[in-house]
Amino acid sequence: MSKLGNLGARLHRGEISYDFIGHRKLWYGISILITITAILGLAVRGLNMGIDFQGGAVFTTAKHGSISVSQAEEAAKTASGHDAVVQKLGDGSVRIQIAGMDIEKSDEIKNDLAKDFKVDPETIAADLVGPSWGDQIAGKAWQGLAIFMVLVVIYLAIAFEWRMAIAALVALIHDITITVGIYALVGFEVTPGTVIGLLTILGYSLYDTVVVFDSLKEQTKDLTKQTRFTYSEVANRSINGTLVRSINTTVVALLPVAGLLFIGGGFLGAGTLNDISLSLFVGLAAGAYSSIFIATPLVADLKELEPQYKALKKRVLAKRAQSPAEGERGDETRTADGYDDDAEDAAPAVVGPRAQPASRGRGRGRPSGKRR
Repeated sequence: MSKLGNLGARLHRGEISYDFIGHRKLWYGISILITITAILGLAVRGLNMGIDFQGGAVFTTAKHGSISVSQAEEAAKTASGHDAVVQKLGDGSVRIQIAGMDIEKSDEIKNDLAKDFKVDPETIAADLVGPSWGDQIAGKAWQGLAIFMVLVVIYLAIAFEWRMAIAALVALIHDITITVGIYALVGFEVTPGTVIGLLTILGYSLYDTVVVFDSLKEQTKDLTKQTRFTYSEVANRSINGTLVRSINTTVVALLPVAGLLFIGGGFLGAGTLNDISLSLFVGLAAGAYSSIFIATPLVADLKELEPQYKALKKRVLAKRAQSPAEGERGDETRTADGYDDDAEDAAPAVVGPRAQPASRGRGRGRPSGKRR
């Protein structure tokens, strides 16, 4: 842990760094490849929408230890003509979820299930969801997502600037696309819990992005007054300065979510946790990736399209061409703005304590200066 803390301190001070901005084309290419894969998965397989979105019924039997999951799946498919999602609950009861079925036939299906299970129909509880209700839920989900996006863009445009708002929006769309694509490829059911998970990870992704943007905003004040760093180099320093913090917060957040997904949903069979835990797990990882490899490099690209930063880059490169050692020198001498400028532009500094001659007659002629 001490080595990791020392690494974080050295990254923050700029003693060591990785050129994220310089390799941005590689990260853009990886992100485009993953996004295309997610879109293809979504187009080919589609989403496994739960009954809350497409309507259906949920039948829950009383405690009945002799009913297996495979028997319940076969009985439900025979009775309804649709595939069913069956879960064995902790108290021994069985939950059968049938999406897309005609809810008017629910009583008939309920009676058929009772015959197959050899139980009284009254011991089977039925919860019905109509397709119109599912459409309303889906509409509200899209509406909430759109409002979230608009508020994010407005906030970032006011707190930072419109270029950072655009970069953050691209990163958020990137995270949503990847998460939804993973859902399509894995085949997990999409429920209201999935929507909650998506909105949660978008907020987390935005948090990581804002942390880097805040550091970048602070370090680029009066940037055009110096000739040592370009905007991209300062952006790279901002990423490296917050890198360990981003990694730590992401790992701490992923550990409990991984417990829900792999232990709760996998080993313990709590399938109801899969819908929210998968969206959180994939979204947290994608959000941490996009804030470092997508959002900040995109801001650097947009900023260096401005005339002032184009001119700054030319001045910096011209100065380095005249004195190659300038680019290799560390950050030993910085001006009050935080950047090392031309030696002739900086005011001479006094190093060490100022030497003053000792006065032997100090205190003479004063009452308090009497010698003993």
